[in-house]
Amino acid sequence: MAEVRVMKVSREQAAANRERIIEAAGELFRRKGFAGIGVADIMKAADLTHGGFYGHFDSKDDLIAQASRRSMQRSAEAWRKIMARSSGNALTELLTHYVSSRHRDDPAHGCAFAALGSDAARCGKPVRAAFAEGLAPLIDILTELVAGRTKAVRRRKAIAAMSELVGAIILSRAVDDGALSDEILDAARRELLDAAR
Repeated sequence: MAEVRVMKVSREQAAANRERIIEAAGELFRRKGFAGIGVADIMKAADLTHGGFYGHFDSKDDLIAQASRRSMQRSAEAWRKIMARSSGNALTELLTHYVSSRHRDDPAHGCAFAALGSDAARCGKPVRAAFAEGLAPLIDILTELVAGRTKAVRRRKAIAAMSELVGAIILSRAVDDGALSDEILDAARRELLDAAR
């Protein structure tokens, strides 16, 4: 009878493996959607065996919520960096950064709301809760940047701007006509920039 050796993974290695899974999942989900990628493919991308998945996550939905949360935290961090390094109008820089062909053409590294918003709408409460949590800091950032007499007015404008930002990227990705896709981005960017002025 052959002896089976089980190697114990250190806590540090387990934490590093979990991070690799979350990172790989976040990118793959944004590229292919929640239904478009399976656990085996995520684990392969993380260079780990499929069998180790349930040692880190309760379910694929648990991973979806955690990977989405991470992606949205990164978006908020990126937005804060744009604000911090802005030499002029931070809102203009943020809008121009978001509504761009670079963002449209790279969903795997872009905004989780634009890549996965419609997928999240069909998910259970934990995933939708992660999206609600992830949306809050982005709305807060926009509320800081938009003009308005009261915080309630600025928040309303921020929510409308966020909706237009996400919608512009979704529509520009949805059409198979490059000129129309560019036109969608250009129109949304101009309207948002006009409103920002």
